[in-house]
Amino acid sequence: MTKLKQSTLSEGVFQNLKEEIVLGNIPQGQKISEVNLATRFNISRGPLREALRQLESINLIERTPHSGSKVISLTYSKIRELYQIREAMEGYATRLASVAMTQSDIDGLYRLLDQHNKQIQSSGDHIYIQEEGNLDFHYYIYSKCNNQWLFDYIDNKLYQLLRMCRQHTAKISSRADLGLIEHTAIVNAISNRDAEFSEILMRRHINGAWKIIKDIAIEEDLKKGISI
Repeated sequence: MTKLKQSTLSEGVFQNLKEEIVLGNIPQGQKISEVNLATRFNISRGPLREALRQLESINLIERTPHSGSKVISLTYSKIRELYQIREAMEGYATRLASVAMTQSDIDGLYRLLDQHNKQIQSSGDHIYIQEEGNLDFHYYIYSKCNNQWLFDYIDNKLYQLLRMCRQHTAKISSRADLGLIEHTAIVNAISNRDAEFSEILMRRHINGAWKIIKDIAIEEDLKKGISI
């Protein structure tokens, strides 16, 4: 098998497993069976292990010596730390983006909000689930921060874990309406080139999301017998 072919196979398995983990189709804490995955995807161990290394690099699986790999379990403690660093880093990225964004970028952000509003209104459950990448409000902003190190850290270390968390908050209808209102306020501050206020609004928005997911995380930990 050529190196290119192996890389293509590895990337396909990586993308597939990434989405299954983020969406909860593969449960948190589940042990990874290389034998089962190799059979399922009809793939050899080489490209499969490369896919697993990629998943580990974005914190979706954890590897323990002599025990193999398992899907990460987002406990209350881990989510608390995740949202602490998210608030600081995304807040600062928003400050930078408010200066770095072109008018075309800002216009695109308003169009994205309009698209999200239509999605919420047309959703029978009135939910606010954003697609990955440039269709994601938060990704769109931090990708425009003009600081490659900051972007890489958020994107490679935090983003997929945050997508996992948002699977819970996005399904709360009251949060959908409030989230869109807060997103609009952030974009207005960016449009006004108010770096300080845009950072404040983003941090406040993320802190609000934390207050909701905190209660969900505590409840889940108690069900598993994990002390807070």
